[in-house]
Amino acid sequence: MAGSNGLDTNVLKLIFNATNWANIADNTATSPATVLYVSLHTADPTKTGNQTSSEATYTGYARVSVARTTGGWTVSGSTTANVVNAGTITFPLCTGGSNTLTYFGVGLASSGTGTLLFSGALTASLAVSNGITPNYNAGDLTITAD
Repeated sequence: MAGSNGLDTNVLKLIFNATNWANIADNTATSPATVLYVSLHTADPTKTGNQTSSEATYTGYARVSVARTTGGWTVSGSTTANVVNAGTITFPLCTGGSNTLTYFGVGLASSGTGTLLFSGALTASLAVSNGITPNYNAGDLTITAD
């Protein structure tokens, strides 16, 4: 995402924290989204992808909801705007199959195709097999807009 210094931060705060942006956008829709869904991927879902593009398939996998608030996401910066998960995000235990996870996504749907809003590379790939629970501490998932 490219824009003026303030634009990037305001857009990320609007999307991730449901923070109104005076005279541009607000969160007073009849049914505004209250959560975003984090997904795990085995390859880059790309800008043209959706929430199912290269999505994890291990048995037990499901997307995890994160509140659209400052308690769910931390937005910072002005020249370069960043958003990170504010708390730990724990995915379901793998009970079968395996995947090597390399990317994460943030979208609007709890399951199915859904709209993928952002994606990013994991800081390290994670080989998931039976008995492993993917877990990401606060600040582990980073999206940068500059």
